[in-house]
Amino acid sequence: MNIRRDDLKDHRVIGLIRAHLQCMSDLSPPESIHALDWEALRQPNISFWTVWEDNELLGCGALKELDHQHGEVKSMHTAAAHRRRGIATHILKHIILVARQRGYRHLSLETGSQAAFEPARNLYIRLGFRFCSPFGDYVDDPHSVFMTLDL
Repeated sequence: MNIRRDDLKDHRVIGLIRAHLQCMSDLSPPESIHALDWEALRQPNISFWTVWEDNELLGCGALKELDHQHGEVKSMHTAAAHRRRGIATHILKHIILVARQRGYRHLSLETGSQAAFEPARNLYIRLGFRFCSPFGDYVDDPHSVFMTLDL
């Protein structure tokens, strides 16, 4: 598996982001969806990576800088055909490493509270994240769970 910094211009990457947005739309009410589209992921305060095996796109993840000490995990998604192969763990470890290299003190995230998000929550817990209150611009929402990792 190879992680690459991505400019979100490849049609396969845009397709993966569309699949991520569709998945979020299928699982959460519109007011509780915090996923970003490919244009929003091109903001200067967001770093976006894709995971490849040979020429096949496996997944993606992003790191948004909230301030010089706090980052947010965004757009974690594994292509449906490649789930349960450790791809999400691979990209999340990369995001944590980059956050540490940047000197962030905290890395936080928002994910769903529904049963379908349990594998994601378990991954975050396995890598040291703990549940927390809403951060940044987020507010309490019964469809959201907030987690943070002290770096």
